[in-house]
Amino acid sequence: MLPGSPAPDLPDLFLFQDGARVHTAQDWPRRRREIQSTLLTLQYGPLPAVPDALHCAVLHVATLRRMDNAQLLSCRIDMGGDGAFMLRVFMPTGAGPFPVVLNGDGCWHYADDGVIAAMLRRRYAFAQFNRVEVAPDPPTAGLDAKTEAKTSPAHGAIAAWAWAYQRAVDALQQIAQVDCTCIAVVGHSRGGKASLLAGATDPRIMVTSANNSGAGGAGCWRHAGPGVETLADITQAFPDWFAPALQDYAGREFELPLDQHFLKALVAPRALLTTEALGDLWANPAGTWHTHVAARAAYQLLGAEDACRVAYREGGHDHSPADWDVLLDHCDVALRGAALKPALHHVYALAP
Repeated sequence: MLPGSPAPDLPDLFLFQDGARVHTAQDWPRRRREIQSTLLTLQYGPLPAVPDALHCAVLHVATLRRMDNAQLLSCRIDMGGDGAFMLRVFMPTGAGPFPVVLNGDGCWHYADDGVIAAMLRRRYAFAQFNRVEVAPDPPTAGLDAKTEAKTSPAHGAIAAWAWAYQRAVDALQQIAQVDCTCIAVVGHSRGGKASLLAGATDPRIMVTSANNSGAGGAGCWRHAGPGVETLADITQAFPDWFAPALQDYAGREFELPLDQHFLKALVAPRALLTTEALGDLWANPAGTWHTHVAARAAYQLLGAEDACRVAYREGGHDHSPADWDVLLDHCDVALRGAALKPALHHVYALAP
């Protein structure tokens, strides 16, 4: 595969369901609605409903001496009859409001103290929740009725986790020190699948990022070579993540009316970054390049080609400090108007 060459067999991003074509940026919103409907119906299921009311209660504020006296806000997001979950927000010292990076992987602790401290030094707030408070992973027996409703097969856990990102955005809008015009979301692996869906379906999110997100994330259903997680692999192992209809396409990927460039294109013209590891074959770094190139067509149509980026590193399946650094570089460009660093231009040839 040569860098810059899209796969010729991906579904046409610009073909309306009635056979007409997208010709201008003015045509895109209608096509975008079609794409979103197709993805939610066939692949993820609908996101749970937006709650009637949501309150972010700051339960405790701690001063972190080990992080130059940054503040840690422990918050509870209360949605009344729709449940509650916790949000931790790390604030740099000094006057805000600050741009914020929101992560849902509190269950895995990928962002250790070193990562958070580096983020605070660069004058970003960091917010994190535990997405399994909203939809357990794997699903467990004996859930209460409200949780069961959110994790029902009608939509799947990825949709529930994406919904949780969006409810965390609601909560951040209630915190004065956060610049809510500068919100970035990120997740790793299955969390990256959720962060992509969250950003694709919420225009308040200005930077959408996913790390090593693979199948059902930044990867490609049609192009999954040896050692890559396939549609059959993931829907057999994790059927609760997706809408039931997706399983019907196991072994029939080329019949799918979608692929993951559809998901990425929904983010346009807002900033998109996927970070990948060349040694993480299971997460399909080569297939991610196919969907990246194909999705850039939507960005080109909307005059925002530079907002769609992918970065590769050596190594395996990990949310490494290097991945966080690249994300912050991308946020500097998208949210602060900084000059693009050469590393974000770099492209690897993934195959001979």
